[in-house]
Amino acid sequence: MNLRKPLRINVGFLVSSETGYSHDIPFEEEKLKVAEDLTLRGFYGNAHFNRTPQGLLLEAEFEGALDLECVRCLNTFEHTIHWDMTELFAFHPKPDSEELQLPEDAQIDLAPLVRDYAFTEIPIKPVCKPSCKGLCPICGQDLNKNDCGHRPDENDSPFASLRDLLKN
Repeated sequence: MNLRKPLRINVGFLVSSETGYSHDIPFEEEKLKVAEDLTLRGFYGNAHFNRTPQGLLLEAEFEGALDLECVRCLNTFEHTIHWDMTELFAFHPKPDSEELQLPEDAQIDLAPLVRDYAFTEIPIKPVCKPSCKGLCPICGQDLNKNDCGHRPDENDSPFASLRDLLKN
């Protein structure tokens, strides 16, 4: 394993192995900068490579934590993501296919794949906890810390006209 690039793997020994041979590569990093826009803490997982007639089949499972901003209260919180990956690094990919090609030097860099799969696990609207009360729309007070006493005007609700129909 490359200490400067821990997600770069030399799989040359797998290429020359018999079909059916498999090998596990464990990962454990306290802090891992996957890309300029993604750093994970407590990153760990396992990459299982299986030699097939077509290429090397990767089945991997990873987990790591990152800081996100809550969309309700705007506080930063730690969020753990977990994902699985399955990819084939083909010896001879078909033209115009989405198969990954096994590099000639047999050095596979998992960083781009880890980044792409990790981003699919990050919530679009992250919330620090399900019971987060958010910010007061009038004064901006964090309602998880203090109740400012402001109450939304019932007439401002988009459902105010429906409430009037129920009264009749």
